[in-house]
This record gives sequence, structure tokens and C-alpha cells, in this order.
Amino acid sequence: MKVLIVSDGHGDLAGLDRLEAEIRAADMVLYGGDFAKMHAPETGRPFLERFAALNDRIFSVTGNCDEPDFRFDLEEYDMNIEGSLSYYGGLMLSGSGGGSKFTGTSPNERDDEDLVSDLRLVADSVPEGAESTPALWDNLVIIAHNPPKDTKLDMIENGIHVGSPLIRGFIERYQPLLVVSGHIHESAAIDRIGDSVLVNPGSIAEGKYAVAEISGGGKTPFSIASIELKSI
Repeated sequence: MKVLIVSDGHGDLAGLDRLEAEIRAADMVLYGGDFAKMHAPETGRPFLERFAALNDRIFSVTGNCDEPDFRFDLEEYDMNIEGSLSYYGGLMLSGSGGGSKFTGTSPNERDDEDLVSDLRLVADSVPEGAESTPALWDNLVIIAHNPPKDTKLDMIENGIHVGSPLIRGFIERYQPLLVVSGHIHESAAIDRIGDSVLVNPGSIAEGKYAVAEISGGGKTPFSIASIELKSI
């Protein structure tokens, strides 16, 4: 399964146009949030509409620059996995929207407890005492706009890690197959926490994206056969 991974479009329709062929060709698209330009919420809806026209298998969450209620716009286009569980191609998908409270200048900044609470349906689906079962979540894909703390994905220009400690703890405990983040444009990277593959593709508005190949299904465990950062 070819998976296109993009994030942080910030209303830049030209960025979508440059990546149109790749979006159309993907078996599935994972989007890490931030449809709108900062302080310009009106730019989110046109970006969403154009994006939705390119592929009908897009899964996403809101970003810190999106209004909190923008998740209802995502639901209208059947993209939203924020605070929910979705299934596609044998994979289970869930997501956390918004960003950690940091600058206080973007509309969708949240407490860390709120960020990780979006993933509660995953935790509630685990039988008590079963978290340590090998490969329990080999089919789980998480999109968290705010990256997990102390990884290659969450370092700002001054070297400070600004990711979410609780999302990191969730990953350590449940070991999802793949975790997609965005938010920190300068930290486009691939990393791991245990068996979980992490990726921040960078900003599509800056021509950055990632491509992954997910293999397995049925009686064969899912795995990340390959993953690569790319730029236009």
C-alpha cells in the first residue's frame, strides 16, 4: 500500500497543485493538520475542498492554526480521525488535533492532557492487562499534529524539544505501527520510539512530503516496508 504523508499546507493551494500527481496516485493519504494559514481561518476551507477533490482516501486531524470546530469540516469530507477510530485496508487509524500550549497566538492550542485524550478510544479498546501482547497494534496508525517529545520531530530552531510528553507516553505504551506528526516545520524527520516508526514530513507549502510503503495484512503482520522524506 503506497501512503502519501503530508502536513501543514496553511492554505497554499499552489502546494497542492505541485503535488497533485502524487496525491492522486496514492492508495491512502495521511495529513498532519494545519489547513489554514495562521490568523486566516478563511483559507482552510478552500484548501480542504481542493485537497478532497484529489483523493477520496484522505485521513486527517486539525492543526494548531485551524479553528477547533474545523474538525466538523473534515467530517463533512469524511477525513476526520481526531478523537475517533477509522478503518481502511485493514489498518486502524486514530488522531490527536491541535498543538501544545506554547505561543498562545494560534487558535487551537491545548493542554497535553487534552491532546492525548483524543486517543482514548484506542486505549479503551485494549482488554485490561493486554497492552504487553506482542504486535497488539501492528495495524494502528496515529496522526498527531503535535509530535511526541524528545524526538527528531519536535525540535525548534534553538534546539528545544517542544513535543508532547503524554503522546510520547502513549506511543511507548501502545507501540503503533506508524505515527504521523506535523507542526514543527524545521523538524522534518523520520525517527522511532521502540517499534513505532515516526515521521514529520515537513510543510507541503514548502514542497516537503513523505512516502511510505505499508506491507502485510490478513495473516501477515503489517510493517513499514519503506519510508522516505521527499521534496518538490
